[in-house]
Amino acid sequence: MLRQFLSYYRPYRQLFILDFTCAVLAALLELVFPLAVNKVVDDLLPGGDWTIIAWSCLGLLGVYIVSAGLHFVVTYWGHKLGISIESDMRKQLFDRVQKLSFRFFDNNKTGHLVSRMTGDLMDIGEIAHHGPEDLFIAVMTLAGAFGIMLSINWQLAVLTFVIVPLMVSLSVYFGGKMSRAFDTMFSDIADYNARVENNVSGIRVVQAFVGEAHEIERFADNNERFKRTKLVTYRIMAWNSSISYILKKVVSLFVLVCGTWFVLRQNMSYGEFIAFVLLSNVFLGPIEQINAVIETYPKGVAGFKRYLELLETEPDIKDSPEASPLGEVRGDIAFRNVTFGYRDEEGERGRTVVLRDVNLSIAAGETVALVGPSGGGKSTLCSLLPRFYDPDDGAVLIDGRDVRGIRLDSLRAQIGIVQQDVFLFDGSIRDNIAYGKLGASEEEIWQAARRAQLEETIRLLPQGLDTTIGERGVKLSGGQKQRLSIARMFLKNPPILILDEATSSLDTETEAAIQTALSELARGRTTLIIAHRLATIKDADRIVVVAGQGIAEQGSHEELAAGDGIYSRLHRVQFGA
Repeated sequence: MLRQFLSYYRPYRQLFILDFTCAVLAALLELVFPLAVNKVVDDLLPGGDWTIIAWSCLGLLGVYIVSAGLHFVVTYWGHKLGISIESDMRKQLFDRVQKLSFRFFDNNKTGHLVSRMTGDLMDIGEIAHHGPEDLFIAVMTLAGAFGIMLSINWQLAVLTFVIVPLMVSLSVYFGGKMSRAFDTMFSDIADYNARVENNVSGIRVVQAFVGEAHEIERFADNNERFKRTKLVTYRIMAWNSSISYILKKVVSLFVLVCGTWFVLRQNMSYGEFIAFVLLSNVFLGPIEQINAVIETYPKGVAGFKRYLELLETEPDIKDSPEASPLGEVRGDIAFRNVTFGYRDEEGERGRTVVLRDVNLSIAAGETVALVGPSGGGKSTLCSLLPRFYDPDDGAVLIDGRDVRGIRLDSLRAQIGIVQQDVFLFDGSIRDNIAYGKLGASEEEIWQAARRAQLEETIRLLPQGLDTTIGERGVKLSGGQKQRLSIARMFLKNPPILILDEATSSLDTETEAAIQTALSELARGRTTLIIAHRLATIKDADRIVVVAGQGIAEQGSHEELAAGDGIYSRLHRVQFGA
């Protein structure tokens, strides 16, 4: 883990050397003042030459000005180093999340992911800047101060140093306890973020069901658990800080008493005594630094562990080494002996197999409607086509090629999906339509809007295409959101189209307008339509009934309606005949 962490310094080697060098020089200059005081008290004061004293003090002021400049470099450029590493990690993590498969998102909360990509990485950035630098400087300053103290009075220096192992062992002990506490705290922060994200996303449902009191109660539980964990963490920090403080003061009193004894016995001069007292404070400063590193280290380590855990998560769906682009697509689709069951977080197959030994062939340009009871596997069957999931057994083919041998970006570029639950990004109408073809021209966007029956609506808006639609398109009606998603699909212009209950939540008039746009969109494409309203799929070339883990029946509307199967029963329920 340490090797992986240090690898992030590689692109910023020069910045690290600059920061580290300045920090070392600043630490060394801290040792100058006690020596200067020793010189002034023992050599310059007895001589009474104010000129030499003044020039010496000016020289010392110059040292402090240089030290201030070094501290500026350490504070600004050092934090720039930490922020740069944090930014690289965040980018790497975001890139990884973009590649993770649907199963990962099925089993992980959005709030947990946001927490890992924000709060965790901030703590890692701090440890990236302060960790190695502060630890090295603390050890070096400790050694330097102890060396000078030895040169002044070795007996007193040895007696003073006895306390160091005790303070370091206490820091290590409390550091271990804090590491465990921070692990728990980060988990609670993630739960807290997930609760807030869940509530804000579903606030309309909360208020519609008068669930505010229930949500407040659930939030209070998360909030209280988070508070308790933080209090445990800070109690450990408080014990560490308090014990370290009293030990440092004991050392200072010890130096004061023993130093006085050595002066009275004339084993030390007054200047050496004052220098030794000042050096003892410099000597204790690194121990404070080590304590600070030990306090921040557990947070950084806990955050880095969670970061690596997510970064090293392998997507279930990825390109095989032999994968190649799809090339020009005719649109023939085939499901060969396909079996599929949803898996839980540990990767075990779900108890209920959704599809078993499914065989289905769809010709290029054919419109096939999938109907059947809810949970029968219609959407699942369509999700196997763009490889949102892979079948447990069997194969899915496009133009005779197994989709697992096709590069994912090439495969998904050829498939368009219009869903019932339309997802729109927080931005303008233009941004959302253009998502179908990034970099599309103004004319292409307007043409897509026109074909989706959306042009008139856009022109009535004061800002036209630049109208902001809010998070998930909250400022648009259901029909407008659906038409916008269709416009996006016109712009993408895929040869294979999946319409997943695209009109089921609309009123009759809006549905008729959307149906016109969808008919235009489906023309000349291989189209799979998932629907519960049979009236919307009567004109399909073929209707396939998906039920009981497979295909129960298939045929034209007239053939199936005249039979005595599932479709016929659904038809009688909906049309009363």
